[in-house]
Amino acid sequence: MRRTALLLPALSAALVALTPAPAQAPRGPIAAAVASPARTPANVARDRYRHPAETLAFFGVKPTDTVVEIWPGGGWYTEILAPMLRDKGRYVAAAPMPRGGEAIARLQARDAAAFGKVQLAAFPAEAGQTAVPDGVADKVLTFRNVHNWRFGGADRAQAAFAAMFRMLKPGGVLGVVEHRLPEQRDAGAEEKSGYMKESSVIAFATKAGFKLAARSNVNANPKDTADWPEGVWTLPPTYRLKDVDRAKYAAIGESDRMTLRFVKPR
Repeated sequence: MRRTALLLPALSAALVALTPAPAQAPRGPIAAAVASPARTPANVARDRYRHPAETLAFFGVKPTDTVVEIWPGGGWYTEILAPMLRDKGRYVAAAPMPRGGEAIARLQARDAAAFGKVQLAAFPAEAGQTAVPDGVADKVLTFRNVHNWRFGGADRAQAAFAAMFRMLKPGGVLGVVEHRLPEQRDAGAEEKSGYMKESSVIAFATKAGFKLAARSNVNANPKDTADWPEGVWTLPPTYRLKDVDRAKYAAIGESDRMTLRFVKPR
């Protein structure tokens, strides 16, 4: 794929003035889904870093929504979203196929009642693969994936945002959580560290047609300086340096993360 330089447009005065939204207190169906005893204990242990109830409330997820999760990985959020959406909504896991469906298959084998209605789609979709249709989603959510697309070049990242824009209904919401690189840092770090500048993510989304609606500090971690020897993977849960300074990195915790809500204009 040809790579082109990403031109970061100057943020408008409205975006600059946009203040982080306060985290909403967990309640209702989201809180119930997060509190489910069926969740994997190892996943529950990470709630203090990932704040799932507050994050999903900030994105406005409702049990009646059609939610597409991009690259759900091992299914951390699938354990919360799929049961919550099972009866009145729809949960679609969109990932590279066939490997991207393996974690979903394991969840379905473990609990068919909770995960049997999960729908799979390819992302990105190649010829002959099932893609998410245009204009069907109320919410598209992606957690810590933008840096992976950026590793493939600015073109690949931009294509991902364009595809997510097409999936959404007019007025639909794109929710993004991503490891945050300080704005004053060299943008070249985005290509190897696992961290992204907020301005870069906003630029990709804006170019695709999205409007930034709100930011939240719910997943912020001021202890993370984003300059570790093995990038973001130095920190938990990966601990790429294994036992080297492990206590130090455990005390820092998981990465500092931006949490952004975008809207597809009506």
